[in-house]
Amino acid sequence: MSVNNCQLLEFPRILDPRGSLTPIEGGTQVPFDIQRVYYIYDVPAGASRAGHSHRELQQVLVAISGSFDVHVDDGRERKVFHMNRPYLGLYVPKMIWREIDNFSAGSVCVSLASAHYEESDYYRNYDDFLQAVRGLA
Repeated sequence: MSVNNCQLLEFPRILDPRGSLTPIEGGTQVPFDIQRVYYIYDVPAGASRAGHSHRELQQVLVAISGSFDVHVDDGRERKVFHMNRPYLGLYVPKMIWREIDNFSAGSVCVSLASAHYEESDYYRNYDDFLQAVRGLA
């Protein structure tokens, strides 16, 4: 996998004077069937989240409220995406290391995941991840 496979997805926006609505459907706007949804919130100033990769799981990360930065890394190249629109999602395929930081006050990061939680799917040590992507694991 390459960081170039990480891409912003623009979701439909239904604009209305009463407020906007954005529907997200797995297999349609998201390139997988959504099996799990979770969100990160109340992140203390200066803290970072994630710091891992997945063997098989794919994700779409959405800034439902506020903003944050997502750093993606394929073991050779890194990119940073500033997430600050609730109608944009960042697709993160498997075998991409991700770190999330620079959370604004009141920010909420929603993750749409392709699988249920499975600890064995994680690389939580960066060196282990590097060995795997370089074919040494």
